Amino acid sequence: MIDSARALLGDRAVVTDPEAIAPWLTDWRGRYQGRADAILSPVSTAQVAGIVALANEKGVPLVPQGGNSSMVGGATPPADGSAVIVSLRRMNAIRALSAEDGLAVAEAGVVLQTLHEAAEEARMRFPLTLGARGSATIGGLVSTNAGGTQVLRHGTMRALVAGVEAVLPDGSVHDGLGALKKDNRGYDLNQLLIGAEGTLGIVTAAALKLVPAIVRRAVAWVGLDSPHDALRLLRAIEARVPGVESFEIIPGDTLALAVAHLPGARDPLAGTYRWHALIEAVAAEGERDPAPALEAALAAAHGAGRIADAVLAANEAQAEAFWRLRDGLSAAERAAGPAAQHDISVPVAAMPDFMVDAAREVEARFPGCHATAFGHLGDGNVHFHVRAPQGVDAERWYAGDAPMATRLVHDLVTAAGGSISAEHGIGQMKRAELERLSHPARLTALRAIKRAFDPRGLFNPGKLVSLASDGDAA
Repeated sequence: MIDSARALLGDRAVVTDPEAIAPWLTDWRGRYQGRADAILSPVSTAQVAGIVALANEKGVPLVPQGGNSSMVGGATPPADGSAVIVSLRRMNAIRALSAEDGLAVAEAGVVLQTLHEAAEEARMRFPLTLGARGSATIGGLVSTNAGGTQVLRHGTMRALVAGVEAVLPDGSVHDGLGALKKDNRGYDLNQLLIGAEGTLGIVTAAALKLVPAIVRRAVAWVGLDSPHDALRLLRAIEARVPGVESFEIIPGDTLALAVAHLPGARDPLAGTYRWHALIEAVAAEGERDPAPALEAALAAAHGAGRIADAVLAANEAQAEAFWRLRDGLSAAERAAGPAAQHDISVPVAAMPDFMVDAAREVEARFPGCHATAFGHLGDGNVHFHVRAPQGVDAERWYAGDAPMATRLVHDLVTAAGGSISAEHGIGQMKRAELERLSHPARLTALRAIKRAFDPRGLFNPGKLVSLASDGDAA
């Protein structure tokens, strides 16, 4: 396959040097280690189709990869070395960007930050952001139905993608970039490909919805006593403040980790609080400045005793400092030691009770562990982390208590009517749990779709769902 790929792509596009391949064999968390004899780097959709044709001819599995920022091992090749990596990073053109149409067509390898900058030049923006925006690519964001901190107003990638171009497992190209507002020609292939984690097709480009650029924003940091107070504050702000896009909840101990981990960081408030909220409201040209309304809403909440303290960012530098703390939470927790991370969602109204009760139950069941949650309270998605006891051997804990803690967290989520994957995907990390907890009808449908698109199982093997029956699932 490698020699045939060189003939198709050229020498530069086929990497076989083990040292050059090594950084792309491990997931972002460092939990999964794969093996691959080559990385193939196409520069066009036609070349991706050619790679798929070769893979079918040789029976070689393919693992599509963008920024390799998956939180669930979704872009890590199998450990047996059977697959080759298809890197989309050289497919990094923004094919079109129109302020008039409110659309951008970006290839799979375009880095999110690059798209942000291009949209800004046209006085527009792509309203999805996350901590990994400097490395996450459009193809990966589409394939995982990424969320981020602006879902409260704009939705996930599924709501922001107007069309998809992808190479399917039979080598055909699905051209769904038309961005039609109405299209009733049967099953929506674009939506099937969004969130499929590369198991049904290799996304090569996407048509993405843009909104007018921000001309004013108000960013506030709030000290609170509980998640219940945070949700009450959110509802009050939604009723009084225009343009609310983000409402992030952060426990005090997790904030302390970020302050200690990030150079030059400091707590935005003078006091010490059990919980914090980061709020952002924005306005485009011609829209009302949200700052006065946000300030008034916070003052009313403080006067009523519903919040302990708050500060409104005085300038862009201070607003960015607030967001730097939020974006650094995952890295700070990773640096603090071993932890079992869970990207979960439950109904918004149930989230405050879940955050408190689930943490209490996990800590009671696993003495010495510390359970906490942070994230997107407004859309019912938090990152529920269980940190190992201090001084524990990481590998022993990951092999012992961590899987049992994860099982308990997922059982609690399921009992609350939630999802074990809100925005990171299933990958290989959660595949067994998806099979354990899903209703048989869901698994049957997922496997039927996978089998119809990829009967040989060559696309991103070992991720999301297996082709085996429940009794045979790996």
